[in-house]
Amino acid sequence: MPFGDTTDFADTDRGFIAKLEPGIIKDAKGNTVWDDDSYGFLQGSCPNSVNPSLWRQSQLVVKQGLYEVVPGIYQIRGLDLSNMTIIEGRTGIIVIDPLISVETAKAGLELYRSKRGDKPVVGLIYTHSHVDHFGGAMGVTTAEDAASGKVPVIAPQGFMEHAVAENIFAGTAMARRSAYMYGAALPRGEKGQVGAGLGMTTSTGTVSLIAPTKDVTHTGQTENIDGVEIVFQITPGTEAPSEMNFYFPGFRAMCMAENATHTLHNILTLRGALVRDAHVWSQYLTETINMFAAKSDVAFASHHWPTWGNDKLTEWLQLQRDTYGYLHDQTLRMLNQGYTGIEIAEMIQMPPAIEAKWYNHGYYGTVSHDVKAIYQRYMGWFDGNPAHLWEHPPVENAKRHVAAMGGASGVLKTARKAYSDGDYRWAVQALNYLIFAEPDNEKAKMLQASAFEQLGYGSESGPWRNFYLSGAYELRNGNFGTPTKANSVSMISALSVDQVFDSAAFLVNGPKAWDLKLVNDWVITDQNQTYRTELRNGVLIHYVKPADFSGPAPDATFTLPRLKLIAVMTGAQDIVKEIQNGSIKVSGDPAKLAQLKSVLDKPDPNFNIVTP
Repeated sequence: MPFGDTTDFADTDRGFIAKLEPGIIKDAKGNTVWDDDSYGFLQGSCPNSVNPSLWRQSQLVVKQGLYEVVPGIYQIRGLDLSNMTIIEGRTGIIVIDPLISVETAKAGLELYRSKRGDKPVVGLIYTHSHVDHFGGAMGVTTAEDAASGKVPVIAPQGFMEHAVAENIFAGTAMARRSAYMYGAALPRGEKGQVGAGLGMTTSTGTVSLIAPTKDVTHTGQTENIDGVEIVFQITPGTEAPSEMNFYFPGFRAMCMAENATHTLHNILTLRGALVRDAHVWSQYLTETINMFAAKSDVAFASHHWPTWGNDKLTEWLQLQRDTYGYLHDQTLRMLNQGYTGIEIAEMIQMPPAIEAKWYNHGYYGTVSHDVKAIYQRYMGWFDGNPAHLWEHPPVENAKRHVAAMGGASGVLKTARKAYSDGDYRWAVQALNYLIFAEPDNEKAKMLQASAFEQLGYGSESGPWRNFYLSGAYELRNGNFGTPTKANSVSMISALSVDQVFDSAAFLVNGPKAWDLKLVNDWVITDQNQTYRTELRNGVLIHYVKPADFSGPAPDATFTLPRLKLIAVMTGAQDIVKEIQNGSIKVSGDPAKLAQLKSVLDKPDPNFNIVTP
C-alpha cells in the first residue's frame, strides 16, 4: 500500500476554518448524540489490533469542522456519518444533505454561522434517499417554510417513496443490523470501534423528514435558487434507488452525492437493502464525466473530502467508474463459467491501477461482499447445486454438523486447532454449528468471540470490523439490542395511505389470519379518496375504490384524515377513543378493526444474530 502518498492528509486539511469545540453534541435532555472527541486515540500510531489501512482512513475521516471547498461553498465534516454542504447565494444559503439528526445539523449550521454570518437558509437539497442525507432537515429549516415556498426542498424523483419505504418496511431489521455495521454499542478504542470507513459512526439524535417541494425528474434539469444555477443528473439505481449528482456552473464545482467517494462502496450494504446495480452505477459515472468533468475545478461528495484539480478529479471519477464496472463485468464473466458468488469473491483480482489508489480500497464496501451482491442480483440465493436447494435451517443444520464432528468436544477440538493455526474463518464456522446446536455452551461462545475479534482486527473494512467485534461483544456480554430508533415521528407521518396499508400487510401473522375475512372502507377526508382493505387467506390487500364500484358492502367504514389513519394504525392513538371523541367517524361494526389488529405481529428490534 502506498503509505508514502500523503496527499489525502493535505486535502482533508485544505480549507479548514474552525472546528466544533468540544466535539460533542447533546440533545435537549442532555444525552450525547455525537462525540467526535472519543476518537482522540486515533492520533497515535497504529496498534496491532487495527488494519493499518483502516487506521489511516479513520485518521482522515475523524477530522471535523467547517471547511471551505472554494469561496462560496463550505462543508461541515466530521459531525455525523455524512457531510453537510452549504452554498452561498445572493441573500442566503442552500443546504445540501442535513446529516442524520436534527441536533448535529443544527450544530453544524451554528458553526458555519459563527464564522460566515447569520445567513438565512433559502434552499434545501437532498442528494438521495438514505437517512444520513435528510434526517437533520428540521435542524436547518422548518416544514412551514418549506410548504410556503420560502425554502424550496429539492430531491430526485421517487425520493419520498424510497426514503420512507426503506426505513419503515424493513426498518426494524435494518436498524438491528446497523447496530452491528456501525458498531454502535462497541467501546471506542484500538480494540473496539475505530470508524466505519464512510464516516466514524451514526449520530443518535432526532431523525426528521421534510417532504420535497420540487422533484428532479430528468438529467439536464436546471434550477436557480437565490441566484445559484444548478444542473442536475439523475442516477437512479446507483448507490440509492433515488439519487442525483449535480453541477454548479458559477463555481465550476460538481457534487457527486454518494456515487463517488474515497472508498469502494456497497453493492449490497451489510445492514440490508435493495441490491444496487453496479453496471448502471458505472454507466452513470461515465455520463457524469462526459457532462461535468471537463468544466470542473473541484468535485465534492456527501462523505469524505473534496478532490481539487481537473486532472485529479477526472482520474478519480474514471477509476471509481472502472472499479464498479470491473466488479460487475468480471462477476458476470465468471458466473457464466459456472462459478458461484462465494467462489468468485475468492478468485477475483482487481487491476493494479485500481488497487494503487486509496479511494478504491474497501473501507466500507468490499470486493468480497460486492461480488456476492452482484451474483445475487442476477442469480438469487440459490447457487444451482441441488445439495443447497433444501438444506436444514440453522439450528437443525447445526445439530447434525455437531453430531458428525464428534459432538461438542469434537467441534471444540477442531475450532481450537483452527484458532491456533490462524484459520479464524474455519474456527468461527465450526463454532457457529456448536453455538446454534447448544446455545448455552460458554466455551464455544468465548472461543468464537476471540476468533471474531481476530477477524475484526485484520479487517480493512470498517463495517466488517464492526460486525465481527459486535458479534464478539454480544457473545461475551449479551444482546445489546438496537441502540438507534428504526424510524421517527416525522418519517412515519410521511407515509402515504398506500404505504400505511402496506406496512400493516407486512405484519399480518398469516396462520392466525387464514380463516379471518374482513372488508373495511377508509374514507380519507383530506385526499377525497376511499380505500378498501380486504383480509382473506392471511393476506391484507388494499385498493382505491372506483366510482362505479359494485363489490360487497364493507363490514365497517371509517372516515378520517391521513395522519389520523397513521396514528391509529401504528398504535400511536387508540381508535376506540378517537371514535368516541368524534375524530373518526364510523358506520357498520367497528369491532372488525380490532379483529384485524389482533392478527398483526409486532417487530422485534432485539432479535438474536450470533445465537439462535
